[in-house]
Amino acid sequence: MNAIGTMRSAGQASGRSLAVFLRDVGNGLLEISHNTLALMGLAVAVALVLATGRAELRHQVEVLALDWLQNRHEERVITGGDLLALVREPGAVSRATAVDPKLLSQPQAAVAQWIAKRYRVAPEPISRLVQEAWTIGHKAGLDPTLILAIMAVESSFNPFAQSSMGAQGLMQVLTRVHDDKYLAFGGNHAAFDPISNLRVGVQVLRDCIARAGSLHDGLRYYVGAAQIESDGGYVGRVLAEQGFMRHVANGGGVPTNVSNNLPPPKAAALPVPPPAVERVAMLP
Repeated sequence: MNAIGTMRSAGQASGRSLAVFLRDVGNGLLEISHNTLALMGLAVAVALVLATGRAELRHQVEVLALDWLQNRHEERVITGGDLLALVREPGAVSRATAVDPKLLSQPQAAVAQWIAKRYRVAPEPISRLVQEAWTIGHKAGLDPTLILAIMAVESSFNPFAQSSMGAQGLMQVLTRVHDDKYLAFGGNHAAFDPISNLRVGVQVLRDCIARAGSLHDGLRYYVGAAQIESDGGYVGRVLAEQGFMRHVANGGGVPTNVSNNLPPPKAAALPVPPPAVERVAMLP
């Protein structure tokens, strides 16, 4: 009888171990294995657990089996082409510089759509830049179309552009010269964040206009042509591009393939409120 009781106890212990094992491991393992080798590994693990009733050994087997099958699952995912299953990041959209054009005012939306077609860029990121140009233009006392025109001429709305002189980003700010301005945005690498670059560029533009005393001369300072005879047509191209955007914002039509070497159509300036802050000090 003692022998029978011992056998029953061992059988019950093995049964409990098997039930716990199947509950903790079985449901997940069958879904990620789906192949003969994985099932063989599972069978071996079950045999080991049935062979002994030791809880610590059962736990070790569970850990090893899970690690092995998970590694096999990842290898199968990669070789099967579904790499995104391993690197998915649902919150990544929060880093995107984009906004629905439908959320813009009519003048902003018109300018955004015109820029998107002219420069062959997506309307959503351009809409975000247009929105920011209007917002910061209001604060800086600058026509938002001027800000957008500078971006158009400087980088064609490429946030990763870099000139031979080291000017970077949308507004082609010389990062090594204006690195102090990027401190507010975490450092120089913010030059490649479109919104940060736009804001720094507007500050630089305001400084240049304040130093030069006029928009025309301020643009020459901005492009680094203040001390030379010719600006290479830079000021003319910026003002022409601004004129096109003003015309579009006021409801006019401008072909997207128009050259900014031509005089822009006459259009009323967009209303620009006075700066929300005091005029910046001149550059040293």
